[in-house]
Amino acid sequence: MNPLPLRIVCGGQTGTDRGAMLAALDRGVPIGGWCPDGRKAEDGPIPLFYPLRELPGSDYPERTLRNVLDSDATCIVRFDGVDAGSKLAAAACRREGKPYTYLDAHTIDSDDAAAELESFIREHKIKVLNVSGPRASAHPAAEAWTRAALRSCLTTLQMSRGGRL
Repeated sequence: MNPLPLRIVCGGQTGTDRGAMLAALDRGVPIGGWCPDGRKAEDGPIPLFYPLRELPGSDYPERTLRNVLDSDATCIVRFDGVDAGSKLAAAACRREGKPYTYLDAHTIDSDDAAAELESFIREHKIKVLNVSGPRASAHPAAEAWTRAALRSCLTTLQMSRGGRL
């Protein structure tokens, strides 16, 4: 079976976004996406080793919409509800007719989430996955949980495709 090319995109914020990018980097999966003008994040400018493109004159809502538009589907991580940015991403997916899924970190562990996400990726034949969810200040565990879930998912996908995505 030919490997399915996969790329992870997000906006670069602390928490979920960084966890997703780190998981992809851990597994050698390309990353990208749009970030706000000035590489703005809650902890200061997003480090340059994350290959994100700045959206001139934009802020968080604009980059969220652009990442939805430039992806095949969106994975939204939630803990105890859905943050405003994730609500915006889900609404954009509905408006654009793009699939999206929620991973509820409050009720399932990262291994079960990985299996759900793998199934979602396979079912929709996703090549570019946008990842959205809370920032670190809202949920301190968001980065570690997302990194573990996505890394496990990517590992399983790679193993089933001869070691490559």
